Amino acid sequence: MKDLIIIGAGPIGLSCGIEAKKNNLDYLIIDKGMLVNSIFNYPTNTTFFSTSDKLEIGGIPFVSHNVKPTRTEALEYYRRVAESWELKLSLYNEVSEIKNDNGNFSITTKDGKFKSRNIVICTGFYDIPYLLNVPGENLDKVLHYYNESHPYYQMDIAIVGAGNSAADVALDTYRKGAKSVTMIIRESEIGENIKYWVRPDIINRIESKEIKAYFNSEITEIKENNITVKSKGKNIELENDFVLAMTGYQPNYSLLENLNVEILDDEFKTPSYDETTMKTNIDGVFLAGVICGGLKTNKWFIENSRDHAEKILSTIIKDL
Repeated sequence: MKDLIIIGAGPIGLSCGIEAKKNNLDYLIIDKGMLVNSIFNYPTNTTFFSTSDKLEIGGIPFVSHNVKPTRTEALEYYRRVAESWELKLSLYNEVSEIKNDNGNFSITTKDGKFKSRNIVICTGFYDIPYLLNVPGENLDKVLHYYNESHPYYQMDIAIVGAGNSAADVALDTYRKGAKSVTMIIRESEIGENIKYWVRPDIINRIESKEIKAYFNSEITEIKENNITVKSKGKNIELENDFVLAMTGYQPNYSLLENLNVEILDDEFKTPSYDETTMKTNIDGVFLAGVICGGLKTNKWFIENSRDHAEKILSTIIKDL
C-alpha cells in the first residue's frame, strides 16, 4: 500500500513527487505517455511565455540561453529534475480504472495494479482536441497537433483558430515556404492574449496580405483538395492541402468521473476542490495543475500552480 500515487508526469506531477520524497512517503508517478508529455507535444520551436525561473521546481535551477526558454530547454530541464531527485516513475502506463474501497484506492494500469491511500490527479489538458465537427474532419490532411513546418513546404495551408498556437503555426509555415497560409477565425480579430512579441507580427502579416485571414468565418466542409468556408453569409471554396486545427484542447474527465469527483455546474465544468488543500469531495483524492480549471485551460500554468504540491502534501502529512 503506497501513501500516494500521482497520475500525470508533467511539471506539477513531478513537483508532487518531489514533495512526497521530501516527506519520506512511499509514492509513484504514473503517466500514460512520456515524461512531461504535453511539453514534448508542443511545436518543435516553441518559446515559453514565462521566464525560466518561473518554471523551476524542486530547487533545481533552470538556466536558459534566452530570456524565454524553449521547448527543447524545458525537456532537458525536467529530465534533469527527475534524475536529480531520483523520482519514481512509471511511464507509458495508462490508468484504466480506479476503485475506492473505503479510502483505499486500487489503481488498474496497463502494466498492473497498485494500491494507495491517496491519489493526486494532475493530468493536464493536452490530450483531447476540440473538434470542428464538420464533414471531412476525419481525412488524414486534418491535424490537431503541430510539430514543425517542413511537411507543409509548397502546400496550401488552412489554420483554424486565433490564439497563440494558431498565430505561431501561421507565421512558422509562412516563413518556411508554404505555398499559401490562410487563417479561418470565428472571432472578429486576432486573440488579445497572444504573446506580446507575436501579436504585432501576425497582425502585420495579415494586413500586408502575406497571410490571408477570414474573420467571423468557419469551415463548413473539408475535401481532399479544397475546403468550404462560410464567411459573411457566403460560401467560399479554397484550394487546400492541409487543415491545421489549432482550436484548443480539453481535459480528460474520465478519471474524475470514475472517482465521483464533483463537477460544478458552470460553463467551464470546473472540478470541485478546496483551494487551501486541493482536496476534492472524495477523501484522499486531490487535484493539481491545469485540470483544476476544467475547460478554462488558460487559468492554471506551471508558474501559478507549483504551490499545489506543497498544499497537497502538507494535508496528507497531517492526515497520516
